[in-house]
Amino acid sequence: QVQLVESGGGAVQAGGSLRLSCAASGSILSIYAMGWYRQAPANQRELVATVTTGGRTNYADSVKGRFTISADFAKGTVYLQLNGLKPEDTADYYCCAMLTPPGGTLRTYWGQGTQVTVSS
Repeated sequence: QVQLVESGGGAVQAGGSLRLSCAASGSILSIYAMGWYRQAPANQRELVATVTTGGRTNYADSVKGRFTISADFAKGTVYLQLNGLKPEDTADYYCCAMLTPPGGTLRTYWGQGTQVTVSS
């Protein structure tokens, strides 16, 4: 069994910052990539940022220059630094990991989410 647990969410004023953390635990053979998605009320879940073990990153256009993703794959942790927050960033943020458990196949696992609220 694999679990992902997020932390660091909260309520901030526009222009403020937050740092989200996510830790993967359980039986993991290898991790290919980790990332963050978000979902606002009535909206579909959308990609925020991802990073692979090779160091390749991908960001949504709406967060480029403001958010930074980083990971320590040996520890199974991923972080998202959110700077210059805007009200439209308000959403539930979900951690994900593309990984292979021992004896298993590659698949994506999801955390339970952490709330980010940005007020104007």
